[in-house]
Formats: sequence, structure tokens, C-alpha cells
Amino acid sequence: MWKEYYHAPGMYDFDYALKRLSLDPLINVNKKERYVDVPLKLAENDQCVVRVKAEGTIEKPVFSVMSDHDEQQDVIFEHIRNIFQWDKDLQEIHDYFQGSDLSLLFFTYPGTPIVRDFDLYGSLMKTLIHQQLNLRFSYELTSRFVKAYGKEVDGAWFYPTPEEVAKLDYEDLKQLQFSQRKAEYVIDTSRMIANGELDLKEISRLTNEEVFKKLGAIRGIGPWTVQSWLLFGLGRDDLLPGADIGIQNALKRLWKMETKPLKDYIEEKAEDWAPYRSYAAITLWRSIE
Repeated sequence: MWKEYYHAPGMYDFDYALKRLSLDPLINVNKKERYVDVPLKLAENDQCVVRVKAEGTIEKPVFSVMSDHDEQQDVIFEHIRNIFQWDKDLQEIHDYFQGSDLSLLFFTYPGTPIVRDFDLYGSLMKTLIHQQLNLRFSYELTSRFVKAYGKEVDGAWFYPTPEEVAKLDYEDLKQLQFSQRKAEYVIDTSRMIANGELDLKEISRLTNEEVFKKLGAIRGIGPWTVQSWLLFGLGRDDLLPGADIGIQNALKRLWKMETKPLKDYIEEKAEDWAPYRSYAAITLWRSIE
């Protein structure tokens, strides 16, 4: 067992990050002890579970990273740092919004981080499954999928590989209560990844616009799915989904409007929040939870 500490810059509300992560029944979170167990795929047959624990406060964030996987400690630590985006100075982002129409929200909810999903492929599968479903059933359906075809290691769940999902029939997922179309989207996309037509690591290096073009051309992947993957799969800083109902409800309350603002109006106003529109989005969502 090895253990390493990290002092993040600025501020960081890890307890809120744990609260969001705890919504997913596949993720082992202990809010009282302030830790989460992160399943990491280092290579095709090299998996490990890493415990990430808060040791400090919002104002002075310190984290411990522990694992009994003694090899590739530097690689593991880099993965964890990228997932939790500890190099982002949230104090700097907080200061950026002072004087804006979101200043009160950032004062009320300081240090709200964007935590990336643990795996690019798992993130895309989760996003595909969640689209057009209510939150409760979307997590239930994702859990059925992962528990049926994934792997549990030390209490942490790993998503199945694209190669494993590519071998499934649509009927296999329909037995889990997937619709025919959702089963097709999940399996067909996995087949594209498995046969090399779609390289998620390569796509992750593209600009937002290029990712929209590349993923948006795939059957079943629309703008909401691409935006969600960019935000939570890649942790991009500057995305605000103006069509999202939660964003619309939060801004309706913030702006004291009688009806929800329209997508085009939101996106026009949100130009003032660039280049940190993703942090505006996560803070707006938090304001109505």
C-alpha cells in the first residue's frame, strides 16, 4: 500500500464532489469519512482501485491518494489528478465571476469542482444510456448494464470493455429494459470503438467543435450527448448547455423571470461567462439541487 498527498491551489469543495458522485450507485463513496474509491484502467488487463480522501478544507484543500497497486505510481497519481482536476485554480475562477450576474452564486457555492468520469469509454456509454431518461431510471439502467457485463474489484465497478459489449446482441440489452434503439446505439458505438473506427483518446485531443463534428456524425449521438461527454468525460472548461432544463430553471430563478429563458437567449448571455462557462453550468445546477 502506498499513499501520496496533494495540496490543490485555491479552493476546492470535495464534499460537494462526493455528493454528486454518490448519486451513481456504481461508485463507492463514503461522505462521512470523505473518500471515494476510483476504478482505474491502466492498460487492457491492468486494473486497480484507488482511494481518494479529503484531508483538508474548502479553503485549504489537501487530498490523500492510496492504492495497493505498487506499480506505475506516477501514472496512477496523474490519472487521479486529471480526474479531479486539481490543477484548476478554482479561486481564480471564483474571482473571474465577481462583478458578473453570477457573483452571488459563486459566493454561495465556492470551490465547486468539475470531476471527470473515470474512463472515456465508460463516460460515453453512461451518457448514451442516460439520454432522454429521468435521472433515477438512467442510473438504474446503467447499473444493470455494468453489473451484467462489467467487473467488480474491491467494491468498485469497472465498465465492460468495448470489445465485450461489441459481442452482445441487441436482445441482451433489451432484457435489461433497454429500448431497441438505445441497445443499438450502445452496441453499435462499441463496435466502432472495438474495430478501430472510433478512437476516443484521439478524439479527446480535438477542439470542442471538432468533437461535435466527429461524434455527432454517429447514429444515436446528439448534441446533448456530445456536450455531456465534453463536460464530464473530458472536463472541458467552456461549455454551457442552454437547452438543459436544469440550467433553464436555475436561470429563471436567478433572473427572476416568469417563464424559463430560451436556449438562444441563454447562450447569448452566457458569452459573458467565457472561458469558464462549464463552471457557470455546474454552479447553476448546484443552486437548484
